[in-house]
Amino acid sequence: MSFIKPVFDHPKLPANKVGYRKRDYEGRISTLCAGCGHDSISGSIVQACYEMSIEPHRLAKLSGIGCSSKTPTYFLSNSHGFNTVHGRMPSIATGANLANKELIYLGVSGDGDSASIGMGQFVHVVRRNLNMTYIVMNNGCYGLTKGQDSATADIGSISKSMGVPNTFTPIDLVGMAMELGASFVARSFSGDKQQLVPLIKLALSHPGFALIDIISPCVTFNNNKGSTKSYDYVRQHIEATSAMDFVPEMVEIKVEYPEGESIEVKMHDGSSIRLSKLTDQWDPRDRNSAIARLREASNQDEILTGLLYIDPNSEDLHQMINTVDTPLNKLTEKELTPSVEMLEKINQSLR
Repeated sequence: MSFIKPVFDHPKLPANKVGYRKRDYEGRISTLCAGCGHDSISGSIVQACYEMSIEPHRLAKLSGIGCSSKTPTYFLSNSHGFNTVHGRMPSIATGANLANKELIYLGVSGDGDSASIGMGQFVHVVRRNLNMTYIVMNNGCYGLTKGQDSATADIGSISKSMGVPNTFTPIDLVGMAMELGASFVARSFSGDKQQLVPLIKLALSHPGFALIDIISPCVTFNNNKGSTKSYDYVRQHIEATSAMDFVPEMVEIKVEYPEGESIEVKMHDGSSIRLSKLTDQWDPRDRNSAIARLREASNQDEILTGLLYIDPNSEDLHQMINTVDTPLNKLTEKELTPSVEMLEKINQSLR
């Protein structure tokens, strides 16, 4: 049976600042299992892009292979897209970004795609600080090949397919990214839209590599008793670092209130948000503190969520290698062909 999304729209659906409705950020009807956490993540991406008033054609979505890498079909149909081979999405993202830095790059991967065959690609895109948002839909199993444990499955975790406790040490992509010097690291849960949407908005606004590792339960193979990536387990062990919200850069809104307390603030669009100030025990700009807190959470069997680390002085790949201001794909023969005098100068410098 096939399903076709209806084309009828209510004439009074609200539009964002650039004239797009939320419907304009959606994609095809999902073919994933009913209840899959990946669909919730797709919905959060749609919501974030709609609220940020991103023009769909200004965004490029990329993916590899796996259930997670199918999801770009289900959001932003009017954006650029490239589905790569298994684990190779970072290379394509790097090439595209170097050619045209004016686009917004959103990569979607999975725990198998990034933590196994794509591990070598993942570590290099982190250390190069490529300006992109990198979302990992982490379910601890290979959903397309009947649910075998993936490299992120916790020791002792039991998937429906394997039926026995996992004996291998898991790879923690968040901890690895922190050690490699990532300029933005966050973790969330697919079922926590209130936290996830602001995190995606902040990641899309970050000038550099932004990793969001999202625990996304596989309802078919890894949502059973004994799994540490099931809905029940995550809800029982989740520990949020703070209440999340995102404010775009406009005229500065200033507030003062004590640490550890909350305050309601009116925003530019007339809406209000409630801020919860972190205590002096947590600072997302302190890499060492974030790494220590991650280890502490792991030792206590907690799943730490929220913004874990951000570098406010991040410089992306183009700044690091000092590329020209004009996107490379817009350079003409006039700019690319050196003069005779310049060639002679270059030759003399090499002698």
